[in-house]
Amino acid sequence: MSTPRTVLVVGGGAAGNAVTILLRRAGIAVDLIEAKDDWNATAGSGITLQGNALRVLRELGVWKRVRACGYGFDAVGITAPDGTVLHVAEDLRTGGDDLPATVGMRRPQLQGVLIDAVRASGARVRLGTRAASLDQDARGVSVTFTDGTAGRYDLVVAADGLGSATRAAIGITARPEPTGMAIWRVAAPRPAGVTRSDLTYGGPAYIAGYSPTSDTTLYAFVVEAARDRASIPPESYADEMRRLARAYGGFWPEITAHITDPAQVNYTWFDRMLVQGAWHRGRVVLAGDAAHCCPPTLAQGAALSLEDAWVLARMLASARSWDDALLRAYYERRIARVKPVVEASVRIGQWQLDGARDADVPGLMGRTMTMLRELP
Repeated sequence: MSTPRTVLVVGGGAAGNAVTILLRRAGIAVDLIEAKDDWNATAGSGITLQGNALRVLRELGVWKRVRACGYGFDAVGITAPDGTVLHVAEDLRTGGDDLPATVGMRRPQLQGVLIDAVRASGARVRLGTRAASLDQDARGVSVTFTDGTAGRYDLVVAADGLGSATRAAIGITARPEPTGMAIWRVAAPRPAGVTRSDLTYGGPAYIAGYSPTSDTTLYAFVVEAARDRASIPPESYADEMRRLARAYGGFWPEITAHITDPAQVNYTWFDRMLVQGAWHRGRVVLAGDAAHCCPPTLAQGAALSLEDAWVLARMLASARSWDDALLRAYYERRIARVKPVVEASVRIGQWQLDGARDADVPGLMGRTMTMLRELP
């Protein structure tokens, strides 16, 4: 009887959880470590999952729970700052015609769904644990952990996010860079009339928008030029977001009335990063935000991470040899899809920063989404 292959997954976010579930389904032994004791179970306000993300969630076996927890819709509205609806467009169903174009949901709920699936998979999970050192040879990776224990693995998947310590440890020097924009986010009760995403361009912010996340909740956001984080004390977060949001009409006054608790408001800069050349060194390979990130102008960050997990797991499960050629093929397959999305997301934001009036935002969005309808 052959010894099962072993994989260490570093990071319990979307990419790490997804690749763990899929590798366990293929009979591969997986240890997952996550630096945070709470497994990010309460972090974040809302997320919009487009069809290509939903397609992967269906492969993970969690689509029914996601559908029940979230709010599906197929259109996006463009409104004037006073709330007047200027245009409503049907969204492309990038996951296929049998899935909604978009599902909005609370980030903690999505994480909870994935956590339950990881635990049900039989993976060994260790929270509050990091990889202290990685020692590779031709056959595998010896890992020492911050709790003093050690393990030996055939492969390490680094899915530890934007600030990936694993990426740095294997000598990949790419780092996230700010794009010049920042976003305020908050969860709030959903007004009954909010049944899709609405976006407003202009006013005191570059973008003001909201998306339903359940029958009773939504998540709202306001995008502005990035400010020095040190100049904004956390206790003022609600006041700052409310100051920007109160300039908008339509459903915004009702939403703004609930922006009262600074602890529920998140302020984040937009970053960009794309590791090019290869996503692996030896037997350590990157996935998700550890390999790429982009501003959420196309709402594709989580979707691309989930796709990474799907593609990598399928390639590992079907390959006889986990060698350099396989990991190089994974990179080449993903970079062809990820690079245009990162570049388009950054370009849309830069057009706004530059005040470009002749920018073909709908055309760029349409071309990118059409590409994403194809299987990754």
